[in-house]
Amino acid sequence: MSMFEGSYLGDNERIADAAKLECGICWQVYDPAEGDPVWQIPPGTPFADLPAHWTCPNCDAPRHKFMVIEE
Repeated sequence: MSMFEGSYLGDNERIADAAKLECGICWQVYDPAEGDPVWQIPPGTPFADLPAHWTCPNCDAPRHKFMVIEE
């Protein structure tokens, strides 16, 4: 498995609590300020605190397919 720039490499310690992450498959953005209504994740939940079984609400991609986006 190759990793790409921006990937958090599955290491939750590398992700700031306010960081937004984007799915590398469908480009869905996880914004901690908004949470995830599909998975009933409340606003203010950092990506690192999402349940281990959480997947992209749009395409069902696993967490490791997400990459940190710069703003």
